[in-house]
Amino acid sequence: MNGARALLESLRHEGVEVVFGYPGGAVLTLYDEVYQTNFPHILTRHEQGAAHAADGYARASGKVGVVFATSGPGATNLVTGIATAHMDSVPMVCITGQVANPYIGKDSFQEADIVGITTPITKHNYLVKDVNELPRVVKEAFYIARTGRPGVVVIDVAKDVFDAEIEYRCPETIELHGYTGEVAYEVPAVWEAAEAIFAAHRPVLFVGGGAVLSDTAKYIREIIALTGMPSVATLMGLGAVPTGTDGFTGMAGMHGAYASNMAIQECDLLLAVGTRFSDRVTGNTAAFAPKARIVHFDIDPAELNKNVRADIPVIGDLRQTLPALIDILKNGSQEDLRTRFRSWLGDVLSMERAHPLGWKESAEIRPEELISRV
Repeated sequence: MNGARALLESLRHEGVEVVFGYPGGAVLTLYDEVYQTNFPHILTRHEQGAAHAADGYARASGKVGVVFATSGPGATNLVTGIATAHMDSVPMVCITGQVANPYIGKDSFQEADIVGITTPITKHNYLVKDVNELPRVVKEAFYIARTGRPGVVVIDVAKDVFDAEIEYRCPETIELHGYTGEVAYEVPAVWEAAEAIFAAHRPVLFVGGGAVLSDTAKYIREIIALTGMPSVATLMGLGAVPTGTDGFTGMAGMHGAYASNMAIQECDLLLAVGTRFSDRVTGNTAAFAPKARIVHFDIDPAELNKNVRADIPVIGDLRQTLPALIDILKNGSQEDLRTRFRSWLGDVLSMERAHPLGWKESAEIRPEELISRV
């Protein structure tokens, strides 16, 4: 088969259900195969729309989003969508066409160094110039995108690679130097986090997008049930805690609720789970959670102590560290915790009642009132 068919076969092996994209000269052979094989494809009106659609699909499904674009302007139109997915750790594979091998590096028609352009905003990227490398690269790209801290991988494919013939065979194994996708966690760090909870009187559970991406919301809810501590969320963390949960005051930060921000400022322990402490949340980091010991659970060591210094950093996959924490809490005195935190929970709920999210009637119909009436 040709390289284009091999690429589609590789996508099928990875369980890809749908691709978003927009055709162009460098990927015409690929689109011929999409048509011939009836591969599920959604045609957008612009490459940026394709990137955002693949991003949204990945967020909603938990699977890797896939996007096709042609060389040059087609590839560069993906950049905003790539950066968006990268900032929010969304698993995505972007497959772009490139000019044919003899024309690479010669400022050819619709040539752009998309590998160089996207290096700062991807987890990894490839330039494929040999058709025999294509199956391996696709398998590696999906593994990198979906493991560890999820992210975006760009595969730039020379135009003549799509036309070249290959004896296709799907790779069975992956060998990546320096990357396993697995993050080991230190048991003593989890114990230290549990001990901090047992010692606290005014704790707050601070839930980030990592809890959603790792599908560990059930553990977050179990921690709340065991301890009765108040909880807040980042924008990316919304949904991990049901809005009706007692003590959940909603989003924190400059666009967040009064009670959420005041709870962070008054707490003596901030249990942060899967958040990168962005400036939209912290504001002035020197004045952020000034009374609290900060426990930070995260899979990416680069996020620990980057924006806010953690007193207890816990590196590891939340699918491993949170169950370990729960086991320790269960063996402790959870009833004592719920009793001890009850007064603090009442204080947070009082702040929420005193400063609820709402709107006031005026002569002009405000957006809040319009939504309420609808």
